[in-house]
Amino acid sequence: MMLVNGRPASVLPLNDRGLQYGDGLFETLRIRQGHPSHWQRHLERLREGCRRLGFAAPDAAVLETEAGRIAAAHPDGVLKLMITRGPGPRGYRPPASPSPTRILVGSPLPDSLSVWRRDGVRARICRMRLSSNPALAGIKHLNRLEQVLARSEWEDEYQEGLMLDGEGRVVEGTMSNLFLVRDGMLLTPSLDQCGVAGITRARIMDIAAGMGIVCGQTGLRLDDLFRAEGLFLCNTLIGIWPVRCLEGQTLPVPDLVRRLQQQLDTQDP
Repeated sequence: MMLVNGRPASVLPLNDRGLQYGDGLFETLRIRQGHPSHWQRHLERLREGCRRLGFAAPDAAVLETEAGRIAAAHPDGVLKLMITRGPGPRGYRPPASPSPTRILVGSPLPDSLSVWRRDGVRARICRMRLSSNPALAGIKHLNRLEQVLARSEWEDEYQEGLMLDGEGRVVEGTMSNLFLVRDGMLLTPSLDQCGVAGITRARIMDIAAGMGIVCGQTGLRLDDLFRAEGLFLCNTLIGIWPVRCLEGQTLPVPDLVRRLQQQLDTQDP
């Protein structure tokens, strides 16, 4: 099911700035029992993205109603919510009074997610690097060309690829955030220059604090990953995926990772 500005549709005007320039934002939500999970967290990140891009966020009540229609059609599925600046004239200059476009798409949940959650995944280091831009760091904007090119580097022999910035710092996966375990603590890359500030990443940091686990955001290098006691990936759909193998090196899965999985599951409706 797809809604464009509240109406069933599968097309956009050719002058929509989301299509022309990637001028917009998106959120991916897990639908559970007919309800989009952690709606307020996603809405807050969407509002922050709109603020940074300089156009008004859609009315929250309208979005919630439309999300409810998608959730009713896909009660155990996925909702992708996209907001563009809307149509505009030719050229990069944004229109003075934009009319943002709302696009909501529902789809089934992929079958393999629970298997990788239990068994862990194989990951690799991507050759494609992430560009640094503090003005866009953290938000989930529509321009994903770096991730597209990174994901084209392998077929299905890996479940995820890790991406570095131009200075060689580890930032995130192509579709996930990254944590490592060291001395009973959690470390996750700082996202002040690039990367997406994931909803599940924030939830895990909150859970860790509640469990009395120290969790820090810092600059990480490849050596830090290979020396870690364990690595895991996270996002809204996968929850937590332990990394069993990185670039051919087998990694352990600490008990701490399994405890975090359990706590994350407890918080989900």
